[in-house]
Amino acid sequence: MRIRSALTALALTVGGLFAPGFGVVATATAAEAATQAPSVTQAPSAVAVTKISHATATSMFRSSGITWSSSGGCSDRNTPTCTSFDQLNLDTAKGAQTLRSASGCAINITGGTETGHAGGTYSHWNGYKLDFGKATCLTNYVKNTFTYIGVRGDGAPQWQSGAGNVYADEGNHWDVTFYNCGGC
Repeated sequence: MRIRSALTALALTVGGLFAPGFGVVATATAAEAATQAPSVTQAPSAVAVTKISHATATSMFRSSGITWSSSGGCSDRNTPTCTSFDQLNLDTAKGAQTLRSASGCAINITGGTETGHAGGTYSHWNGYKLDFGKATCLTNYVKNTFTYIGVRGDGAPQWQSGAGNVYADEGNHWDVTFYNCGGC
């Protein structure tokens, strides 16, 4: 068992954990914490989720050479034309960093946790998704590295990473669902 997994299970067994600078970690059972990334046909079980602030996310992204942009030039979570990272899952931010380092591609985030995206458990609002601007390097990396898993209900073709994260091609951007940090 990996040390990180063992520590997570231990912390969850004790009934919760506070991660300074990152916020409160939701509790889960040790069995839930031990679940792996989802298969193509099965969504992941609930696991501990650490939420981070916009400032923490931008610091992480900046340190990895990841850029972000907003059509409204703002970061207000309650304005749909902004790009906000408030309440982003720590694993989502780490997943973007993993993608950047693994692909070697320039990454520009165009959508975060702001209102205006589709709802659901694994949604932008709940901190699981980021939108990345389309670029040849990123598109080639996704299509040549990950497994094509068919089209989503809205017709967007999807690829799944080995870690279980799902990349949906929405035409002018990649809509990525991070169930985990992608092997960070």
